[in-house]
Amino acid sequence: MNFEFFVCLRYLKSTKKKGFISLISLISVAGVAVGVMALIIVIAVMTGFGEEFRDKILGVNSHIVVQKFGGGMTDYDDVLATVGKHPEVIGATPYVYGQSMITTGSGGSGCVVRGIDHVTAGSVLSLPGQLIHGDGLKSLLPMKPGDPPGIIIGVQLAKQLHVHMGDRLRLLSPSGPLSPMGIIPRIKSCQITGIFETGMYEYDSSLVYIDLTTAQNFFDIPDEVHGIEITIKDIDKAAEVAAELRTTLGDTFQVKDWMAMNYNLFSALKLEKTAMFIILTLIVLVAAFNIISTLIMVVMEKTKDIAILKAMGATANQILRIFMFEGLFIGMSGTLIGLAGGLGVCELLSRYKFIELPSDVYPISTLPIKVLPLDVSLIAIAGVLITLSATIYPSWQAARVEPSTSLRY
Repeated sequence: MNFEFFVCLRYLKSTKKKGFISLISLISVAGVAVGVMALIIVIAVMTGFGEEFRDKILGVNSHIVVQKFGGGMTDYDDVLATVGKHPEVIGATPYVYGQSMITTGSGGSGCVVRGIDHVTAGSVLSLPGQLIHGDGLKSLLPMKPGDPPGIIIGVQLAKQLHVHMGDRLRLLSPSGPLSPMGIIPRIKSCQITGIFETGMYEYDSSLVYIDLTTAQNFFDIPDEVHGIEITIKDIDKAAEVAAELRTTLGDTFQVKDWMAMNYNLFSALKLEKTAMFIILTLIVLVAAFNIISTLIMVVMEKTKDIAILKAMGATANQILRIFMFEGLFIGMSGTLIGLAGGLGVCELLSRYKFIELPSDVYPISTLPIKVLPLDVSLIAIAGVLITLSATIYPSWQAARVEPSTSLRY
C-alpha cells in the first residue's frame, strides 16, 4: 500500500482521543452527500420538465413552419413538392389557422380553429395518437352528402361545453360579408367526430380541428393556406434544415423552426436549470468549508506526528499528499453516497409517480424525471473538484511544519 495512503487511512480511523474530529468528518461527508443528491434530483426534474414541454409542444405543432410574407400561400402545391425533396423532411402538410367562436345549445366559448389536410396531417402532427374518442382524421369529412363536416375538439373544451361524440355545434367567424346592418358573421354547423387530449390545458381547452377545405370556405380563403408544417428526422437539426429551406424557397418565404418559435420558453427553462445548479452547488461549498476545518484540526492535533514523520525522512510533498488524500476521501465518499441517493430517489419518482401536479397549472400530471449521464458526470466532477480544492490550504500548512520547532515545544 502507498505510504501516504496508509497514513491517511490511519488518521481517518476513529479513536477516543479524536472522536470529535471524526464526527466533523462524518458531518462533512453528509454535507457533500446532501448537496450532490439535491443537485441530481433537481437537475433531473428540470431536464424532465424541458423534455416534457418539448414533447407536448411538438405533439401539437410541427418541427418547421413555412409561411409567405404578405399573406396566404396559393402556390402551396409547388412549395410542398420543393420541401419534400429535402433529405431530412419526412412529412409536410398545409394548414389554415384562425380564431373563432364555438357555440352549443348550452353555451359558447372562444377557440382556435386549425384546418388540416386529413391525408397528410398524420405524418406531421401527433393528433391521431392523441385521440381518446374517434376513428381518425378521415372523420373530418362529411359522412354523406348533406351531412355537416366533422370537428375534433379538446377534452377540456368538451367538458366546458358539455358536449359528447356525435353532438352538433356551430362555429362563428368574426369576419363576414358586409350588409347595411354591419358585418354578418359566418356560421358553420359541425358534428363532433373526435375528442383529443394532449395533456396541455391550453390546447385541450381552446383548440379544434376541421378539414382543410372546410376551413378555407369558413374563413373565405378558397385555394389558399396560411402555411405549411414540416416534420424532420432529427429535431435537433431543425435550425439547420430551416436555414437550408429558407435558401431554397427564396426571400418571399419565412421559415421558422420549433426552437425559434418557442425561444423564450426554452431559454427560461435553460436559465432556471443553470441557476439551480449554481445555487445548489453552494451546499457542496458549505460542506467543503467543513472539510477545511476538519483538516486544520487534524493538522493541529498531528503536529508531533508530522514532525516525527519528517524526522524519519518523509518529504514535504508526502505530508501534503497525506492530508490531500484524507480530504479527497471525505469528498469522494460524500459524492458517491450523494450519487447513489440521488439516482435512487429519481428512480422511485419516475417509477411510482406519487407526486401529482394540477393539470390546469402544469402541462403534465406527474413530476417528470429525466437523468442524463452528462449531468450526473458534471455534478460528480464538480463535487470532487470542490472538495479537492478545500484540501489545498490545510495540506500546505501541514507540509510547512518544522520538525525541530514542533518537537521542542
